[in-house]
Amino acid sequence: MKWFLRNWTDIAYALWEHIAISLTALTIAFALSLAIGIVAARRERLYGTVMTISGFLYTIPTLAFLAFLIPVVGLGRANAIITMVAFSLMILIRSVATGIREVPADVIDAARGMGMNTAQIMRRIELPLALPLIVAGLRVSAVTVISVTVVAAYVNAGGLGTLIFNGIASDHPAKIWAGALTACALAVSVDLLLALVERQLKRRLAA
Repeated sequence: MKWFLRNWTDIAYALWEHIAISLTALTIAFALSLAIGIVAARRERLYGTVMTISGFLYTIPTLAFLAFLIPVVGLGRANAIITMVAFSLMILIRSVATGIREVPADVIDAARGMGMNTAQIMRRIELPLALPLIVAGLRVSAVTVISVTVVAAYVNAGGLGTLIFNGIASDHPAKIWAGALTACALAVSVDLLLALVERQLKRRLAA
């Protein structure tokens, strides 16, 4: 506890780096997944291809992925962000596509009967109804990215993993605990926040 209080600025900076990497990766992954998921939702062959590729990326061990990217982008945040984006795609694309697919056909037919075109139906009907499932996928991806970003310290990306690995290297339990507990607190906080958003969306749709 004394070490934590004396070095809270270092912990805060590591936390800021961790959030920056995670948020950047999630933003990029969500934008890509939303576009791909919308296009692939109604195209079975494309959906299968996309899920195969993103599933393959998801299965690559984190350290191996980070190592593969070193000759391409070197060390640092870019390496970590690309890796986190790759890990997020499968979950997010599946949640977007599944959410759109689960919109009842009679609702879409009714929208067409009212004169809406495909873009209007997607924007005003399908995406709003798919939001709870999309947020559920974002919730899983966010917790995964926050957790896996700890390992990105191996490629000098910064973040809370730096405290953990420095603590291990110097046999400093306080550093290890500070990094690990802060990472856990961040992941749990984000999970609870997105769970609340998901519940609110479900209630709104049920009303």
